[in-house]
Amino acid sequence: MRFDDNYYTWQLSISENLFSNFWLKICHVMYFESTMLGNRFQNLHRIQQLDPVKDHCEIYHIMTGYEFPWDMIRSLEVALMRTFCVPSIAKLLDKTGEFRYRPQKRYDDTAILTVEIGKWGYDSDRGHQAINRMNEIHGRFKIANEDFLYVLSTFIYDPIRWNVRFGWRRMCEQEILAAFYFWREVGFRMHIQDIPETYEEFEHYNLEYERQNFCYSEANRRIGEATRDLFLSWYPKFLHYPLVPVINALLDDAMLKAFGFKKSPKYIQNSVENILKLRGKLLHLFPPRSRPDFYIDSPIRSYPNGYEIENVGAVKTQSE
Repeated sequence: MRFDDNYYTWQLSISENLFSNFWLKICHVMYFESTMLGNRFQNLHRIQQLDPVKDHCEIYHIMTGYEFPWDMIRSLEVALMRTFCVPSIAKLLDKTGEFRYRPQKRYDDTAILTVEIGKWGYDSDRGHQAINRMNEIHGRFKIANEDFLYVLSTFIYDPIRWNVRFGWRRMCEQEILAAFYFWREVGFRMHIQDIPETYEEFEHYNLEYERQNFCYSEANRRIGEATRDLFLSWYPKFLHYPLVPVINALLDDAMLKAFGFKKSPKYIQNSVENILKLRGKLLHLFPPRSRPDFYIDSPIRSYPNGYEIENVGAVKTQSE
């Protein structure tokens, strides 16, 4: 078979086109990385120019509404369950019956009040209303200051620990400190006493409190199961049984012991962790949010027609 010059010219043309397309794709990827991924960190760059002491409300707003909205909700769900590992806290919640009989509303009430503060700031009109409503609800019960302190600490440290494991990027120092200063100021407005003055001191309190107070009780188990059943209720019923070990995989050994829950098989623990880490890696490639995604920005199951802050929370009973 004889190959003439036209054949080689054709082959050369194809090679040039392939080479050209290859470099076009390389240029496209480089453009994407230099523009989209560059923009991906625009909020981080903005936050790093702010002061975590005086600008903590602004930083926390960006963190929770733009940078890590899904992660903040999931981590605070774990934080919520951590507080139920303390018998004194679980006993009170078990007595009110809110988590056993109205778990979705109890969950939504807590989320609404805390997110209202995070979205608008603790000194805004809506922030004031939310804190006053929380104080009104908590004022009905005799709650030890050390328990208040611990619950407050979980709002700081559980999201940070979740971020270390699963975040699409690590929180910067300004974000970490802003979370501390933000919730410390909220704690003052909730009349919580003896709030540690530094991030490190409060973290030490958080860890020591858990070491001394986490232990099994029947109230823990009942509230823990009611909360886990709530999470399961968000999925089709046929998935409930296989999802139990998935939820348990997100709880550490101290929590499992305090609830009396069965430890998930290692392969499920690894799968859950790997999936969440993969989500973080994929999210790293997305452009930054142009709109906030606070919990209260979407329809809320317990309040399909909206809500007024003063009506959020359990209604006072005659026995209180």
